[in-house]
Amino acid sequence: MSPATGGASHAQPWTSFVADTPGEPRVRALHEDGNPAHRLRVEHDRRTLLVHLSDEDGRGWTVLAVDRDSRDWAVAQGRTQKGTAERAYNQLRSPS
Repeated sequence: MSPATGGASHAQPWTSFVADTPGEPRVRALHEDGNPAHRLRVEHDRRTLLVHLSDEDGRGWTVLAVDRDSRDWAVAQGRTQKGTAERAYNQLRSPS
């Protein structure tokens, strides 16, 4: 747990992802401060939230798909951002 949620502190301080897009009107992605290869992006439509998190070195992806009404969720991991997002979304939306 993080200090933000009342958890115990760790030997290293917690940090946040940051935006570093000078000149762009809207920030669409964040990255770990000091490690721009480690990226985070959130996108949504009326039904679904997609949270895209790259590997530490930026070579793979973990995507969390969340249904906005029920909060049901699915997670996928893979090499490409688009393919991984599609798998997470399809897992969430496939009938059980």
